[in-house]
Amino acid sequence: MASAREMRMRIRSVDNIAQVTRALEAVSASRVRKAEARVMQTRPYADKAWQVLRHLSRQPAHGIVHPFMTARETVNHILVVLISGDRGLAGAYNTNVMRYTLQSFAEAPAEVSYVAVGRKGRDMLFRRRKNVVAEFSKLPSEPTVADVSAIGRLVMDEYLSGKADQVILVYTDFINLLRQVPRHKQLLPLSFEELPLGSDQADVKPRHPEQGPEPAYIYEPGQQELINSIVPSLTELQIFQAITESLASEHAARMVAMRNATDNAMELSGALRLEYNKARQQAITSDMLDIAGGAEALSQA
Repeated sequence: MASAREMRMRIRSVDNIAQVTRALEAVSASRVRKAEARVMQTRPYADKAWQVLRHLSRQPAHGIVHPFMTARETVNHILVVLISGDRGLAGAYNTNVMRYTLQSFAEAPAEVSYVAVGRKGRDMLFRRRKNVVAEFSKLPSEPTVADVSAIGRLVMDEYLSGKADQVILVYTDFINLLRQVPRHKQLLPLSFEELPLGSDQADVKPRHPEQGPEPAYIYEPGQQELINSIVPSLTELQIFQAITESLASEHAARMVAMRNATDNAMELSGALRLEYNKARQQAITSDMLDIAGGAEALSQA
C-alpha cells in the first residue's frame, strides 16, 4: 500500500490535470461557438453564387462552359484534400476522419494522391506511405478565405494542368456539439446534381417543380465573365467552408473529450482521497492503540 505522502502527491497531480482539462474545455467551448457562427456567415454567398451558376447553365447560350464545370471522360487520377487537426486531445476526431479516408479510397478505380490540411492527417499519410503532393498545417485558429486561398489555387492548378481528373474534399461535418460525421464531396468538376458546401438546401433548390424553360436575362458583364469569376471563388469558398466545419467539429470533440477527462479526474481524485483518509485513519488508530497499550503496561508495572 502506498504511503500517505505518495497518495498526497497523486491527489495533487490528478487535481492539476483536472484544472488543465477544465481550462481546455472552456477554451474549446468558446471557440466552437465562434466557429459555428462563421459556418453560418458563409451560407448567403454560397446560396446566391450557386443560384447564379445554375441559372447561367440553363440560359440559351449555355454552351459557354468553364473547365471546372466539365467532367473528364476518363478519371485516371484522383486528388483528395484531407482536412484534419494540428493537435490531439480531441477524442476520436482525427482518428475517425483518417479511418474514413483510408476506407473510402482503399479500392479507388484510379491513382489517388493527397493534399494534407492538418498535421495529424499529414503524419498518418506519411506513415501509410501515401502520395502526398502538398501539406498545409498551422493554420490560424480563426482562418479567413485569404488564409486558405493557397490550397484553392493549388487544387485548381492541379485540375487545370491535367494532373488530377477529379478532386475530392474529405472533411468532418459539424452537426451539433455531440455529433460530427466524416464526409466527402466532389469539389472539381462542379456538379449541379449536388449542393455546394455552405449552401442552404431550402434556399438553393426550388420549392416547387420547375415548369418550362428558364427566363432569359442579359447579364452585365457577360456570362463568360461571370462564370470565370464565380466558379473559382465558389471553389475556394467550399474549401474554406470545409475547413470551418472541421474546425468546429474539432473544437466540439475536444470540448467533450476534456469534459469527460475532467469528470474522470474528479472521480479518481475522490477515490484517492477516500483511500488516503482510510490509510490516515488506520495510522491514527494504530498509534492510539500503541499509546493505550503503553499506558496500560506502565500502570501495571
